[in-house]
Order: sequence, then C-alpha cells, then structure tokens
Amino acid sequence: MYQTQSIGERISAFIKDPGILPRLILINVGVWLLINLSRVIAFLFQTSAFPAENILLLNLQNWLAVPAAFDSWIRQPWTLLTYMFVHFDFWHLFFNLLWLYWFGKIFLEFQKGYQLLRVYIFGGIIGGLVFMLSFNTFPAFAAVIGEASAIGASASVLAIVVATAFLVPDYVINLMFIGQVKIKYIAMITLALDIFMLRSGNAGGHFAHLGGAIAGTIFALMIKNRILEGVKFPSFSFNKGRKSKTKFKTVHNSGKPLTDEEYNQMKVANQKKIDSILDKIAKSGYKSLTEAEKEFLFKYSNKS
Repeated sequence: MYQTQSIGERISAFIKDPGILPRLILINVGVWLLINLSRVIAFLFQTSAFPAENILLLNLQNWLAVPAAFDSWIRQPWTLLTYMFVHFDFWHLFFNLLWLYWFGKIFLEFQKGYQLLRVYIFGGIIGGLVFMLSFNTFPAFAAVIGEASAIGASASVLAIVVATAFLVPDYVINLMFIGQVKIKYIAMITLALDIFMLRSGNAGGHFAHLGGAIAGTIFALMIKNRILEGVKFPSFSFNKGRKSKTKFKTVHNSGKPLTDEEYNQMKVANQKKIDSILDKIAKSGYKSLTEAEKEFLFKYSNKS
C-alpha cells in the first residue's frame, strides 16, 4: 500500500501522523523554515549601512542558542530548551533529522512514543549542560567562552541513538557498502569520533553530543530497571479531542469495560511480556522472535 503512494501522498500522510517522531521532525523543519524565511526578508531590505541579515542572525543566536557562559545562560534560561530545535544550516538539519528518523523508528519498535520525546528533551538538556560545563572547566576554551554558543538537535539525537543501542544492542541494520551492522557498534564508533574530534573547531558541539550520549545511557538504564514506573509525567500527547479518564477503561479487542485494578493488572502482565521479549532480543537478536512476538511488540509499542 505504502509503495503505491506518490511522494505527495507520503508527505501528506507524514504531516497528518499524530505520532511523536513526525511531530519532532516537523517542529525542527518548521523552525528552520521560519528562520530562513526571515533571513530572506532581512536580506532583501538590508543596505550597506544596515546589514539586516547579520543583525537578525545575531539576535536569533542570542535568543535561541544556549550560551557557553553560565552568567549569560542565567539571564536566558529558556535557551536550554530552544537550542535543541534550532538549525541555521540546511545540512545540519538534514543529517540530524535523518539520524532522528532512523533511530527513532527503531526505538519506537520497543518503547512508546512519549518515551522518545522524554529521551529527546532529556538528551538535549544534559547535552547543553555538558557543553556549558566543559567551556567553564577546560582552560582551552577560556578565550572564547564569551562568544561560544550551541544550536541543533545533535545532543537529543545522540541520546536516542545511545538509548536505542543500550536497550537493543544486537539489533542489526543494513548499511550501504558495508552490509549488516549491529547498532551498538554504530553508537560506539560515533562516540569515539566525537571524542577524537574535540580538538576540532566545533569542540562545543562534540561535548554536547557526549552529554546526549550520557543522557541516553541514563534513560535506558532507568527504562531497563523500571525506575520510572509509578512516576507520573505529562503524556505529551498530540492527539486532539481526547476524552477525560473515567473509572473504567475499555479493552478494544473485546469491548469489555475494566476496573482500574483489572486495567493495571493487564498493564503489568503486558509489561512483563515486553521485558521477556526485549531480553530475548538482547540475547539472540530481533530475528529470533516469533511472528506472534513481533506482532505483539509492534502493537504494544504503538500504544501511546
């Protein structure tokens, strides 16, 4: 069915998809479009005496990028959230969203959509904090700390990459010209490159990547050890018109209403089954699953 759709139909279906992954991608694209449309307008009205585009970029950097200096960040604390959705360069956006799509799809095979958003936000926050901490700690950056700032979804994306690799390390994907590779090796190589590239002109970005990787590891450990169970978070649902909760829940395959106690017992049983399937994947790989296990995993991971 999907293969018979035109490109326009696929784009339309993607935009209408209420899932977390499409929403994250569309938010990043939307912000990039707004920024670059503003740059076009500023360019058209600039003069030699008034470089409007440069002034616009400077203001956007000041208001949306997370600064390296702690005293600057304290005056603009919101930048720790805004920076992870901001890209100025198209290729920066393109490769971040490509990785987000690839590993986000894999992550959603085993976890619910709201967990993906939590990893994205948590990875971005920790990545931003590590970026600031590194510039305020190492003498090599003392001369540029006042001008340095960070933008982009890279830390958030690396958090998802590492969390996915930690949860299902033996998951195999096919790489062009290379063949089948387990995602744990992709994560390890990516992190090694970030460490070796700390001497590059984008050291701050690579520190943010490492911060995202730390966040992804922490979050994966919390998921595996069920530390987040019983902790209530906002649902981050993008679905509109959802009715308020009542005393009873409906099981869609039977239509029979369940009490809160019965519903919670069912959730615990389903989670135990998910855990056993994830353990099987970790030991023997995704291909070792039966068709019934794959179907159950797919259906359960798409309930958000």
